[in-house]
Amino acid sequence: MPAPPPKPRPYNSARPGFRRSLKDHLDAAAGFDRLAEQANRLRRLQTLLDAALPAHLLPGTHIANIKHGKVVIHADSGAVAVKLRQLAPRLAEGFCQQGHEVTGIEVRVQARRRLAAGVRAKNPRTLSLQSKQTLTSLASGLEEGSPIRRAVEKLLRNH
Repeated sequence: MPAPPPKPRPYNSARPGFRRSLKDHLDAAAGFDRLAEQANRLRRLQTLLDAALPAHLLPGTHIANIKHGKVVIHADSGAVAVKLRQLAPRLAEGFCQQGHEVTGIEVRVQARRRLAAGVRAKNPRTLSLQSKQTLTSLASGLEEGSPIRRAVEKLLRNH
């Protein structure tokens, strides 16, 4: 008869080779307290920013950092960045009124990849009969093997 499996040992963080959870590490290290505090500050600023901005700017705007009183905001496009720069003095004043020490706002364009669902599907385009005939005539008049002829022939094959 095979031996029964060993019983699990009770929780003992002092045991050599014991793996602590991420939370245990974060709670134990003083440096992580500052990191957690910074993350909470950024989350609170994001909440204030979301409340202050018009709805059409919300999806493209994200608090990136705050350092020495300067808030860094990432915008998904240049158009959003321009509007944020216009609103920056009002936003800084609002942050200060909510108890945050903000001396300025820096806006950076940080384009993010769009999700596949948000990307428009390509509409296949077809050539008219007259266009195909004109391109065929053009290709036949070009030098054999030239890059332009190969490109025109490829276009004709794909349409």
